[in-house]
Amino acid sequence: MIERMQKQAPYASDNRDMPHAEQLAAKKLCWQLNQLPPDAEDERQAIIKQLFGESTPLTFVESNFHCDYGFNIHSKGFALINYNCSFLDTSPITLGNGVFIAPGVVLACSGHAVLAEQRRAGIGTSAPITLEDDVWLGANVTVTAGVTIGAGSVIGAGSVVTRDIPAGVVAVGSPCRVLRKVTAADRVTLTRD
Repeated sequence: MIERMQKQAPYASDNRDMPHAEQLAAKKLCWQLNQLPPDAEDERQAIIKQLFGESTPLTFVESNFHCDYGFNIHSKGFALINYNCSFLDTSPITLGNGVFIAPGVVLACSGHAVLAEQRRAGIGTSAPITLEDDVWLGANVTVTAGVTIGAGSVIGAGSVVTRDIPAGVVAVGSPCRVLRKVTAADRVTLTRD
């Protein structure tokens, strides 16, 4: 089952086939991570390295982080995962370099069967999520299974992303839709005292 879970392809499964021991191990690591004091950076990095399938010393995870398995989370460079985030990584979650993830974000690869009798029987679905380089997800964004968000795009707070978003745009809403391109007019001028 783990091999199927690690592929960049959608799948359906029976929850009894899922690797429950690996899920319990991830929950324990998340618990340990969330109990650390704010200044325990070395311990935090050691747990992230053990939990994630791939991380760098520039992968930062704030407290109250939760995930299903951890081995399916791949951070390719700098990544800031802010407070109270949940990653349902039943398929690969790929975080490009320069990804900013605001508080309360949910990345949900997993889903359930639409037909009630299949849902009751434990039939689930899963598909990968990819955040390309320099993506910023605003507070309380939810990204659903099978979505890729293109490089440099910004997703507005509270959005629900159910379809791919192209590179270099600002997208908002539920369901999330492209609002406009990111342009030079978005440049911030620093205020110096």
